[in-house]
Amino acid sequence: MSKADFPVASLPAPGRMHVDWEERVDFRRLHEYRLKRSRDAIASAGLGAVLVFDMNNIRYITSTHIGEWARDKVARFALLTPKGEPILWDFGSAAKVHRLHAPWLRPENSRAGMTGLRGSVAPEAGLSDDLARTVKEIMQEQGVAGEPLGVDIAELPMIFALQKCGIKVVDGQQAMLDARQIKSTDEITLLTMAAAMVDGVYQTIFEALKPGIRENELVAIANKQLYDMGSDDVEAINAVSGERGYPHPHVFSDRLIRPGDQAFFDIIQSFNGYRTCYYRTFNVGRATQSQRDAYKQAREWIDASIELVKPGVSTDQIAKVWPKAQEFGFDSEMEAFALQFGHGLGVALHERPIISRLNSLKDPVEIKEGMVFALETYCPADDGHSAARIEEELVVTAKGHEVITLFPAEELMIANKY
Repeated sequence: MSKADFPVASLPAPGRMHVDWEERVDFRRLHEYRLKRSRDAIASAGLGAVLVFDMNNIRYITSTHIGEWARDKVARFALLTPKGEPILWDFGSAAKVHRLHAPWLRPENSRAGMTGLRGSVAPEAGLSDDLARTVKEIMQEQGVAGEPLGVDIAELPMIFALQKCGIKVVDGQQAMLDARQIKSTDEITLLTMAAAMVDGVYQTIFEALKPGIRENELVAIANKQLYDMGSDDVEAINAVSGERGYPHPHVFSDRLIRPGDQAFFDIIQSFNGYRTCYYRTFNVGRATQSQRDAYKQAREWIDASIELVKPGVSTDQIAKVWPKAQEFGFDSEMEAFALQFGHGLGVALHERPIISRLNSLKDPVEIKEGMVFALETYCPADDGHSAARIEEELVVTAKGHEVITLFPAEELMIANKY
């Protein structure tokens, strides 16, 4: 790749401040866009309403957030009909906070609620039954009582309680994923800002990557920098080096970095709810020909897939340029899943489209303007343990695409070169 081929930014990546002399992110416009997309998707799916427990869907519909600690509690939920206003049940005092600080929600629609904290409150307490009756009443008031209710994720007692009330429960996650698929200008700006934050973290990792430091220390450095920069959730940082490179373990350890290691990293974090998934591979001090060859192959695979990205292309065309699982050391596409991979980015790490040889050859999806997704490749080295991993995030434009992950990856970079 020549210097002329290096990605050059045209999408804005402003700082975190609001200013009066430049338009940046308009959060109220963002909220209205997401609410309209949600209503339209619910109507198109033939649903009377959606009841969402997935934190990503709650944030998308209500523009509220109370911290990542709540993500695995299944304790918050929201209801939306095609023509109604969002109703949010939040954790205890959070409901009162929203009435004070979230004026885009009607005060009466910010309610305290809870259904059991993943079973810690027994179903016999009747919390799920109370909510089911309330949902039925709201659907009756809004004239959609006879229509299906879409639910994304929920505890089984909640599903049983809704069914006991005579409500037909169906999959609501599909409608919400449809809604979240096409990004607005504000969403693309936030995704670009999130990627720009990781550009800076990779510079720090590159400078710190030297013999004697451990994978977990690099993870700690990256976490601190991201939170200092304004991240609201560092979901995960993969740090994989040396003999841990093949097969991909998907987790960091306390391994000591050594001269000649090939090391790859994935930074998954959120800025104002919008996520990154951004791999880079480096060598420490020096590189063998085997390591260079692996990197070159991973780069060729990702470049071949990036080149195809434009509106109208289907995801099977992208997946076909990647190797079959057996060609890089795995028994099946299921075992190799997420190594040659594409996935949408937004308020969740994995949105539509999902691109892989596992699903895309049989069920292709059309690429559309406004999609934002990541493409990632992985190539083991023939030394039996090293590996290269590269990932780029792309915005689909009217004429093609724009890469928004800009830390250099055109060729293998050697940190603290000897």
